[in-house]
Amino acid sequence: MIPELYHAHLSEKLTRSNYILTILLIQVVQSIKEVTLESIATKLPMPIKFESRRKKIQRFLSEDEWTLDNIWLSLVISWIKGVKQNKVIYLAIDRTKWELNNILMVSMIWRKRAIPIYWKMLDKQENSTLENQQFVLTPVFDALSDYKLLVLGDREFCSVTLANWLREKKVDFCLRLKKNVCIKTEEELWTELKILGLEPGNSFFNQEVTIRKTAPITGFNLAGKWLGKYRNFTTKEPWYILTSLADIQAAVDAYAKKFGIEEMFRDFKGGGYNLERTNLTGERLSKLLIL
Repeated sequence: MIPELYHAHLSEKLTRSNYILTILLIQVVQSIKEVTLESIATKLPMPIKFESRRKKIQRFLSEDEWTLDNIWLSLVISWIKGVKQNKVIYLAIDRTKWELNNILMVSMIWRKRAIPIYWKMLDKQENSTLENQQFVLTPVFDALSDYKLLVLGDREFCSVTLANWLREKKVDFCLRLKKNVCIKTEEELWTELKILGLEPGNSFFNQEVTIRKTAPITGFNLAGKWLGKYRNFTTKEPWYILTSLADIQAAVDAYAKKFGIEEMFRDFKGGGYNLERTNLTGERLSKLLIL
């Protein structure tokens, strides 16, 4: 059964014919757990030939109204506001790649999983820039302005500039740093994190650190923790977390929530809907992701 929220939202955003087609497509995809156009067209319950069904789906996914902002962002925000009782939302920012696709995505951590909220298709070999990160985070911040937000990011998102921007936005964060990042010690010496001698089972928490030897910035907290084993996973190296949070346990517990996004990416790929088999790229893949 499709939730009433979906019916109400889609009937408002789409024409009557596209609304009906969307419901049929959702039911087919949930039934076959495949998103190749051929698989969907084969099972689509419409009294027309296969090729006509396939072309109908292609035309539908090219519709101007079928966009991330119009269809998905507003829907998932409505859902969040209906189910989220407390005011803290953990947002994971991450990037996934396969074949010709390179997707930067912001997701909400929900019951040890991740629910996609907003994304951007990047060039095949492109790492995400601060501009890219701001592009996917800003609409989410605007839509969830009534909530306390906390952004989680791995070492690709360890930019001190990103942390500074989040601080300006009054958004909390836990961003994992690379071990060769330098901080200024009490002796006024610049030292790489990996030289601090953190060992399994040990930790430290430094407040108001000065970080980044080139163009230094002061005022962040730094949590260092080598967990060994933590819940269901083992850490093979320390975590160095740049954070706005006030204590180490809060920083470690918050950052650990980020791993729900790996399960989400697995659901998209071979562990679930086999997006890798579609051979779609760019905007066409983005539209299929909405479905």
